[in-house]
Amino acid sequence: MAGWLGLMVVMAISGRQATRELDVFQVMEVRSLIGLLMLAPLVHAAGGLRAMRTARPGLHLVRNTVHYGAQYAWLYALTLIPLAQLVALEFTMPIWTLLLAAAFLGESLNRWKAAAVALGVIGVVLIVRPAQAGVSPGQAIALAAAVGFAVSLIFVKLLTRTEDATRIMFWMLVVQSVLGAWPALATWRWPSPAVWGWLVVIAFCGTFSHYCMVRAMRHAQATVIVPMDFLRVPLTALAGWAIYAEQIDLLMVAGTGLILAGNLLNLRRVPARR
Repeated sequence: MAGWLGLMVVMAISGRQATRELDVFQVMEVRSLIGLLMLAPLVHAAGGLRAMRTARPGLHLVRNTVHYGAQYAWLYALTLIPLAQLVALEFTMPIWTLLLAAAFLGESLNRWKAAAVALGVIGVVLIVRPAQAGVSPGQAIALAAAVGFAVSLIFVKLLTRTEDATRIMFWMLVVQSVLGAWPALATWRWPSPAVWGWLVVIAFCGTFSHYCMVRAMRHAQATVIVPMDFLRVPLTALAGWAIYAEQIDLLMVAGTGLILAGNLLNLRRVPARR
């Protein structure tokens, strides 16, 4: 999870830099293709392409279609709203994951987790402030990305019952490369040398951050693993302030604090009954 945390902060910065020049579809396609090359040593160590065969192709396809849409929404929202706001809204993902895990994975939903949901919803209202100016397109897209990531994470948890991290990553990159090929070609512009550097960083962070997450998911419940990511909010806000001079107001801080408090409540261990 520490690997996931650091790589995701770097990817947020590099994603903003790359999307200043290139279309989001192109960024995602190049990221997937370079990611396949970077994953090749792990594939070879796992036994080559034969070891990548799967008995659950349908689940891989559905999971990666959902994840592709959520990733596109996240990168697109990155061009519309401040980094801190994007990541704060993304942090509703544990709330959606909690509800989905309870509904489809049979994980328990106690009063502490219900309180976490309530705090998360209040936090979103403080950040978005729909009564003042309505929900902006960037905010709506960021929330949609969070829901999509939560759905994708539930599928990852299902896949980890039979698949290892390398196979899950391999099929993610293959499926998303195929999904994004046509829209990337339709919007293609040859990247400048500087942007090629950002694309390589995005590919590395995008590939191995997910590898870290999948490995973590093999060792704990989804409702425990995801909230450990809370440090990404202040770190990303600090990066936005230092690099892009983005301002953070008190309501933003309060809303983020409530979302993180909900995530911490979600970590509370309830003693087992005798």
